[in-house]
Amino acid sequence: MSKRRLVINAVVVEGRTQGEVARAYGVSQGWVSRLVARYRAEGEAAFTPRSRRPKNSPTAIDPSTVDLIVRLRKELTEQGLDAGPDTIAWQLQHHHQLRVSRATISRHLTAHGLVLPAPRKRPRSSYIRFQAALPNETWQADFTHYRLADPVGTDIEILTWLDDCSRYALHVTCWPRVTGPIVLDTFRRAITAHGIPASTLTDNGMVFTTRLSGGRGGRNALEHELRRLHITQKNSAPNRPTTCGKVERFQQTMKNWLRAQPDQPTTLPQLQTLIGRFVHAYNHQRPHRSLPHRATPAASYSTLPKALPAHRRDADTHTRVRHDRIDQSGLVTLRLGGRLHHIGIGRTYARTSVLLLVDDLHVRIVNAVTGELLRELITDPTRDYQPQNPKNTKKPPNPQVRGFPMS
Repeated sequence: MSKRRLVINAVVVEGRTQGEVARAYGVSQGWVSRLVARYRAEGEAAFTPRSRRPKNSPTAIDPSTVDLIVRLRKELTEQGLDAGPDTIAWQLQHHHQLRVSRATISRHLTAHGLVLPAPRKRPRSSYIRFQAALPNETWQADFTHYRLADPVGTDIEILTWLDDCSRYALHVTCWPRVTGPIVLDTFRRAITAHGIPASTLTDNGMVFTTRLSGGRGGRNALEHELRRLHITQKNSAPNRPTTCGKVERFQQTMKNWLRAQPDQPTTLPQLQTLIGRFVHAYNHQRPHRSLPHRATPAASYSTLPKALPAHRRDADTHTRVRHDRIDQSGLVTLRLGGRLHHIGIGRTYARTSVLLLVDDLHVRIVNAVTGELLRELITDPTRDYQPQNPKNTKKPPNPQVRGFPMS
């Protein structure tokens, strides 16, 4: 601003020529001419630069979409759920058929004062990340505390079994106190509903392991059960809660949602009812930022093949999982025996992200976000294009894949 004022004063007040002033201040004569003309037309406004904002923005989203973004932010926040740009983008796409970028949503949330500055956290790159490749490969377990809204503020403990790969909440229950027999009973209930996992991951609580108890008492009930079923038991190192970070993060999300409910529970059954509502929403209705394509935990858990304990694995079975996207012509490619094959899905599903579950020549193609089975076929190695032929294509109501146990 000071340079603009000096240039204008030199020309208007001192009467120097525009060329002389331009050379003296190291600017172009055209800029000096335009600045002086603006001063004579607008006065003091010439001392401040004009906004570079365009007069119109053809690609800008309409005001109704902006209002919807703000409303979703407030609704999700009031419900105690994640309300970040990724979640709002998922809600817009799947419930309102609107595609808005994460950056656009973030910009409008900031403009409406809905983004609060947060202190700098530990950078994500400093953490050693790990994730199971398949559902049932690892189950994480932990329990946390929650206070009832009764007159004495009774302390309740909530026990969670969570699938490491899909973040699917397998079994969540509340108890006055979590004990060893309760842990064993809930684990068996989870196995009945979802199958036997290949391994478990917990902290070193006495209800999960007695390996740090100095050898007194031997294995506890859970450890005996894991040994009987040939399930690998893994425990985090002492004072390392981030090792079980997935179940810890689930518990934080759950408790935020519980605290946001208008009617706080005063009894154990009331709390269990609320937990059931949250688990259903978390598994089936809420996108998960850590999963590919922001899929729901239920979609990720149900579409991928399930891992098995070591003694039940078939070493001769060759299976694989591929992430891909259907092209504009409705095709997806798959290499078998060193040869590329084109599988027809249909133009209706163009640009859809899919998972290919391959067991030799047996292929299942499912929607990576919703878990919908798009096609199942036995590939013909002698053909490049695999047409949608009823003879080798089927869509069963409850598919079971050879080599891929679904439970």
